[in-house]
Amino acid sequence: MPHKSRWTVPVPDCSLPQFLFTSPTQDLGDKRAFSEAARPETHYITRNQFRLWAQRLALGLLRSKHFKKGDRVLLFSGNDLFVPVVFMGTLCAGGIFTGANPTFVARELAHQLKDSGATYLLCSDVALETGVEAAKLAGLDPHERLFVFNSKIYDGETHGTNGLRYWSELFASEEDARDFQWDDLTGPGQSDTTLALNYSSGTTGVPKGVEITHKNYISNTLQVEHMSTLNTDHEARNTRASWLCFLPLYHAYGQTFFVAGAFNRGVPVYIMPKFDFLKFLEYTQRFKITDYQLVPPIAVLLAKHPAVKDYDLSSVENIGCGAAPLGRDVSLQLENRLGRGLNLKQGWGMTECTCSLLGWDPNQISTSAAVGEPNANCEAKIMTEDGTTEVTGRGPQAVGELWCRGPNVMKGYWRNEKATKETLTPDGWLRTGDIAYVDEDGKFFIVDRMKELIKVKGNQVAPAELEALLLEHPGIADVAVIGMPTEDGDEKPRAFVVRQVGAEGENLTVQQVQKFVEGKVIRYKRLAGGVEFLDAIPKNPSGKILRRQLRDITRERLRKEGARL
Repeated sequence: MPHKSRWTVPVPDCSLPQFLFTSPTQDLGDKRAFSEAARPETHYITRNQFRLWAQRLALGLLRSKHFKKGDRVLLFSGNDLFVPVVFMGTLCAGGIFTGANPTFVARELAHQLKDSGATYLLCSDVALETGVEAAKLAGLDPHERLFVFNSKIYDGETHGTNGLRYWSELFASEEDARDFQWDDLTGPGQSDTTLALNYSSGTTGVPKGVEITHKNYISNTLQVEHMSTLNTDHEARNTRASWLCFLPLYHAYGQTFFVAGAFNRGVPVYIMPKFDFLKFLEYTQRFKITDYQLVPPIAVLLAKHPAVKDYDLSSVENIGCGAAPLGRDVSLQLENRLGRGLNLKQGWGMTECTCSLLGWDPNQISTSAAVGEPNANCEAKIMTEDGTTEVTGRGPQAVGELWCRGPNVMKGYWRNEKATKETLTPDGWLRTGDIAYVDEDGKFFIVDRMKELIKVKGNQVAPAELEALLLEHPGIADVAVIGMPTEDGDEKPRAFVVRQVGAEGENLTVQQVQKFVEGKVIRYKRLAGGVEFLDAIPKNPSGKILRRQLRDITRERLRKEGARL
């Protein structure tokens, strides 16, 4: 039988703006919602101001030349004080938000622009060259559809650059927007309207737009909050809570925790433009940060970096980690180093379930690498890898594919019925592609991946995307890409290449292969795990690459050689 959550929480049928803001005019208070970590005393947005900024953008979008309800707005920017405004303003206008990795090259950004069918591109002022090139590749006129984005609007900026318009042109005045009413979506089924396309490679293939609905988002916000309410001193903890946003806000993990989650709980958020470990430590001390939402590479730094001892991290009282598995030994090192009885708990989720689906009752102590149990209203089960039979045993010998179901599971993949059918069953189960088991206490463990994705510092890398790119090289006859584990618990893409017979392939070098990829993909997709030449790529009779065989053989050989990636 599926493992059902011990808890249920009521989920209202309404839009996310209605859920967070209640009404266009109700007093939300002047407590600071979002602040720039570098200059929090002068650059911040209060709760009332956040709603008004969102209303102004919503009305401005609806008055603009090209936007209509249901249209997509793509934000291409790193973390910024105004990313939450773009997100909520787009939703208040009845639009769909999609964020792109700010270090994408033009080719990758163009794919997301075309796939999402975005009406407008809001492009960071430091990435305009990439944005303009991508817009042209996607068939968008940059002078009509691209707007320069940054937080200078806070200081009254109104001018664009290089002949491009500034995004202030998309805002209505405060006077006009103050009473703007968004769609409340309280009618039957209306909350199943898509609000965001968060791009993911799913279980395989190139990035696809994951359709997250208003109900998905509200459900996950309430599910994650519910876990925190299980603390006996929850109210006191929430009153003193202070969060530091260093995770990227274009990504589901950062987005759900630090926009909707924090605002719903009234927790102030300090936004870093990008992750910098020393700044992270400095801001923790300065703002008395209470909660960490980590990814494994940052957990490793906290466990091992010598600078940690120079900062006062005594305000931290809760540590969670997700995005990729973390060894219990690192967790223990971190706990011992920070002391005070802190217990690092891993959770599990994926973009396809908004963010989080498995988590921990805070009153329990994690002494393993388990990722917890189903969140409120959720259920999970272990299935045989062919998807035909449920695995009902307990323990490491009873492994199979993790399937999950709940109100936070995606609507489907944007305009990709085939991928949706391959991933979602008719009765709503999400095939996650992760290999897992359940122990005698009902805790889930993630042990491997059926899916072929590589995780690099929490970012998804699809082998199929890199393989397709590498096969464009005239000197490559066949190729396979896998993720090779590193000492810090991360992975790096490694390519196995079969040279093409003839002049183009005979003298092909490792450096040439790596260089070919470098200029065409974002940094974390590069072949940092190396390149190896083979006579043939191992495949099964149907032609599927045997990646696990490649990974296991290579890992063992490198271990024997004492090599490091």
